[in-house]
Amino acid sequence: MPKTIKKSPTTKASSKKAAPKKVIKKTPAKKAVVKTVAKKTPAKKAVVKTVAKKTPAKKVTSKKTSKTSKIISYETKKNEKYMSAAMKKHFTQVLIEWREHLKEEMQKTFDHLKNKGETFADPIDRASQEEEFAFELRTRDRERKLINKIAISLEQIKQDDYGYCHACGIEIGVKRLEARPTATHCIDCKTLDEIKEKQFGW
Repeated sequence: MPKTIKKSPTTKASSKKAAPKKVIKKTPAKKAVVKTVAKKTPAKKAVVKTVAKKTPAKKVTSKKTSKTSKIISYETKKNEKYMSAAMKKHFTQVLIEWREHLKEEMQKTFDHLKNKGETFADPIDRASQEEEFAFELRTRDRERKLINKIAISLEQIKQDDYGYCHACGIEIGVKRLEARPTATHCIDCKTLDEIKEKQFGW
């Protein structure tokens, strides 16, 4: 006999369907964005600075004309004897002040060489320094010889030999002595000497 298959009683579906579960998605917390607000500072006015160019300092060389800077040139009076007492006094004062000025310049040079006698590492700087010192020493050597001439002229004033040419014996002249107080020759003799020096190379 064929087997009868018994159908199992179907379970009645519940009238109420199961409510679907609500899935709550967690959204990630938004990061707080901090905006830095830059404050606008007022634009500064451009200040134009005028830069003054430094001009190289000129070397101050002692001029021979500085001997009469404080003394007024001598004015001869009418019928005044050449190399009078007043004239001798005037030229004595001129020569003494000139000598003092030269000694001050020599002392300044000595102090300058003593204070700035440092050696530079750069050979170019060292060479320029040595050239400057050599120039100053040559100048001071000429002034040293000039001081000796001034001493001779002062001695001639004492012996009443000042103001007369050593070659021809005539008066040198007040104007020439004002220009060069240590002059020992008149204009004519000095001109002849210069011509001989050029011709013979003395």
